[in-house]
Amino acid sequence: MHSSSTAATASSRRWHVLAIVVAAQFMFGVDSFIVNVALPTIAADLNASSSQLGAVIAIYLIGYATLIVTGGRLGDIYGTKTVFLTGVAGFTLTSLWCGLAQSGTELILARLAQGTTAALMVPQVLATLHVLFPDAARAKAFAIYGVVLGLAGAAGFAIGGLLVTLDLGGFGWRAIFFVNGPVGLIIIVAAALIVPQAPRRPGTRLDLPGAVILFVGLLGIIGPLLFGQELGWAPWIWLLMAAGGAIVALFLRYERALAARGGMPLIDLKLLADPAFMRGLGAVACFFFANQSFYLVITLYMQMALQIPPLPAGLVFLPLALAFVIASRHSGARAKHRGTLVLIEGCVLQIAGLATLALTVATVAAPSPALLALVLIVVGYGQGLVMAPLSGAVLASVQATSAGSGSGLYGTTTQISSAAGIAALGSLYFSLSAASSGRFALLVALAVLAASLVGTIVLLRWMRRAALVPS
Repeated sequence: MHSSSTAATASSRRWHVLAIVVAAQFMFGVDSFIVNVALPTIAADLNASSSQLGAVIAIYLIGYATLIVTGGRLGDIYGTKTVFLTGVAGFTLTSLWCGLAQSGTELILARLAQGTTAALMVPQVLATLHVLFPDAARAKAFAIYGVVLGLAGAAGFAIGGLLVTLDLGGFGWRAIFFVNGPVGLIIIVAAALIVPQAPRRPGTRLDLPGAVILFVGLLGIIGPLLFGQELGWAPWIWLLMAAGGAIVALFLRYERALAARGGMPLIDLKLLADPAFMRGLGAVACFFFANQSFYLVITLYMQMALQIPPLPAGLVFLPLALAFVIASRHSGARAKHRGTLVLIEGCVLQIAGLATLALTVATVAAPSPALLALVLIVVGYGQGLVMAPLSGAVLASVQATSAGSGSGLYGTTTQISSAAGIAALGSLYFSLSAASSGRFALLVALAVLAASLVGTIVLLRWMRRAALVPS
């Protein structure tokens, strides 16, 4: 009787733990998007340039991407609960710093710090779910996790628009960061009381030099994309990008040398020799390049070209989010029967949605928020078909012994590609908008996004062929 009662208590408690860690994941996801609808207000208040606005979003993703594997390994060394609490506390404090920033440069630095603390917090979420749900309840737990991921983006737009519009306490855009203060404190207290400490993994080591080299290289590539337009695309900008590429190449050489010395590199080098995985990773890069940058350019168009206020602009994405969640629920069953064809269908649907949006923008002088929301439903459904099963399809060829490294490399690629897309498409939009009009800038950006999705389709088909070849 006693053992059965204890098991029932533990089973009930783990759902409370799920709610806590998923709330932290939700907070991170919201902050990836909440800034978008506040960009015009931030620009006016801080006198920030268009390049700085792009950097506010991109640097958050770069800081997170370069340290996510390190954050996961810190959880292995010191325990997931300890690192999770440290990450949430750091994320809460750096959010307050973002809200207190007095210049565009300071806000960029605060967002970098926010992204790096997220890299401590977020990897512990999946690690905790893996430990607590090894049984039949695992599917339900990860379904909840997936729905939360899908809703975080739309919630970010809606909450951001609402907070900027209400101007609570006269804080204006700063409220979008201050709101993380009470939310973070609630998560910290609840996690300290309820979340169990997972066992540590002996022998795990850190590759901090590798993380630093990768960060510097990525900043050398993406930084010039962010600030190139503002600096007139001087020749040294291109040299800086080339230097960033060389540093990334140096990172790979360093990783190989570290592995040869018996160290533990950030990435499992065996994965680089897996053609199916590498082609799949290329598809991931193309897909996420087009994903978050799409939300940036459509938000800029609505608020700067159409002068739609923050709240209606944020609410435009709610039907898209609903379509995303519905498609995510459908995609798992469809992927079992159709495999990667579901991913290709999702990309085709997104391209059709982008084409419909382009036609609407080209033929309607000032599309209303309701019309834009209706058109974006197709894009949201296509994204939902791809997002949920994409990781499983790409990681299918990875051996169980390399699953952790493969997942880390997948997560890093998604964030780096998102940051690169924001830098490239943001710079393109601001340049064309200044030279011509917001409408023309959006149409060109949509064409680039469609081309990136075509690249995703090509690489998915190539990955599928490689997976069919016996190893």
